[in-house]
Amino acid sequence: MKKTVSLLAIAGICNLSALAPVHAEDAPAPFLSDVPHFQEEAAAAGIDHQYTGGWEYFVGGGAASFDCNGDRKPDLMLAGGTSPLALYVNRSETGGALKFEKAAIDLPDKELKSVLGAYPIDIDNDGYIDVVLLRLGENIILKGGPNCTFEKANRTFAFDGGKEWTVAFAATWEKDNKYPTLAFGNYVDRSAPGTPFGTCSDNVLARPAGNDKPDYSNPFALHPSYCSLSMLFTDWNHSGQDSLRVANDRQYYRGGQEQLWQVDPGRPPRQYTAAEGWAALKIWGMGIAEADPKGNGLPEYFITSMGDNKLQVLDEDADEGRPAYRDIAYEKGAAAYRPYTGDDHRPSTAWHVQFADINNDTNNDIFLSKGNVEAMPEFAASDPNNLLLGGFDGKFHEKGDEAGLALPGKGRGAIVEDFNNDGMLDILVVNRMQKAALFRNLGAKTEWGYRPLGNWTEIELDNGPVNHWGLGATINLRAGTLTQVQRVQVGGGHASGHIGFTHFGLGVNERAVIRVQWPDGEWSQPYRIFANQHVVIKRGKTAAQYWFPPPAGDHQAAK
Repeated sequence: MKKTVSLLAIAGICNLSALAPVHAEDAPAPFLSDVPHFQEEAAAAGIDHQYTGGWEYFVGGGAASFDCNGDRKPDLMLAGGTSPLALYVNRSETGGALKFEKAAIDLPDKELKSVLGAYPIDIDNDGYIDVVLLRLGENIILKGGPNCTFEKANRTFAFDGGKEWTVAFAATWEKDNKYPTLAFGNYVDRSAPGTPFGTCSDNVLARPAGNDKPDYSNPFALHPSYCSLSMLFTDWNHSGQDSLRVANDRQYYRGGQEQLWQVDPGRPPRQYTAAEGWAALKIWGMGIAEADPKGNGLPEYFITSMGDNKLQVLDEDADEGRPAYRDIAYEKGAAAYRPYTGDDHRPSTAWHVQFADINNDTNNDIFLSKGNVEAMPEFAASDPNNLLLGGFDGKFHEKGDEAGLALPGKGRGAIVEDFNNDGMLDILVVNRMQKAALFRNLGAKTEWGYRPLGNWTEIELDNGPVNHWGLGATINLRAGTLTQVQRVQVGGGHASGHIGFTHFGLGVNERAVIRVQWPDGEWSQPYRIFANQHVVIKRGKTAAQYWFPPPAGDHQAAK
């Protein structure tokens, strides 16, 4: 381990000439929207968890957020590294303090450990959410059951969990398939000569063999692979066909780059090439997320790294249909290349990234978890998480300190989620060798206390008996003259995933109109809704349904 840490410490860092100070004339306009205020309350909420371990656990440290008992409150499963995997059942009252209760997971102690990440998905379409555990060694699929029960389903699903070092995962439903296609991103091959440098294990694409039952007995190796830390199925060109975008760690690969794979149904995947417009990008790719702020079906991508985070958009000067991207992180104020508070001005290390409207003003915001890999001297040791709030000037504004998020930690995976059903997004951060942090969103701070943020809605999709949660669906929401677009996905971030309600901020709008493009491309009719409601949209129904969380003191919640 000591040898590995020293090799990490002497690694070259990003081009510091790019980290020039911002001049006054480049400063963003004043931020005019609300800044949410967060209160850290993990201990009070009953969450006592650390992600621990040696150099194999410098990466990972993820979490899964999903409803495991049918009450529509997001529960949590947290990776522990050399500590056990932990399940926390949500007992929060509506609008109240966050409360979780630790629950047992029926796995042998050995299998509860060595977990780096967790992603929720209903693989077998039985209505119970399963969880894919990414591990150092055999990956495990936990088949969900009633009342937050789980059982190992590797044999049931003919799934060979392998023995690799797996940190990344994504899933999609390919055309005419009853069961999802699963992608696994593997890191360093620890058994190869010369490890860890230049020894990346192949990533894996596992397609279901037929529609009789989940059968993943014939996985396909994605070669070459370059030590992946995040991946995401994405419709990058608005074609209706997903491709696989992969973020890779330049620390260990040789001759590698970020990747985009064309994944056509029934055909072997293939990489997009420079001849097709894909430009080589070499960064410490640690996390990836997408958003569509223009609502044109052409996503923008945020890729986390060490110092040189990227926000990529399709180059408008490139020929149509070519995956040629340019970086707009600096011009949008989203580079987040060094700590924004304190005296440590060395480059930052970013891990998890998530787009969300955290202050409910209708603009996309960005949350980044931050933390030194271990003790790399070229990078900041004190590295607070970022809250980049989107402004009406089209730029992002750092508000982490003002929001109460600039606490000591060594962040890895994270979840941005409304844990108490009050329409305001809370944040969980898994820390390496430190206790997890749970930030409750109290709203906008005033002289007399706190007030709610802007209006909101949270939308749950029901796609029917296959792909119930509608993975791959696009939700279009129009409020006033503004249209917002979000895609329902599992994958990306850093070793962390979510299934449940999709959150939209509505600002001052009191009504909205929703249309859903279902995973097969079919559009729903328009659904008119009122603000500040949880909405359930069932495919084929003529009206949306409201779900009302139980009032404080009432612990009964039925679907």
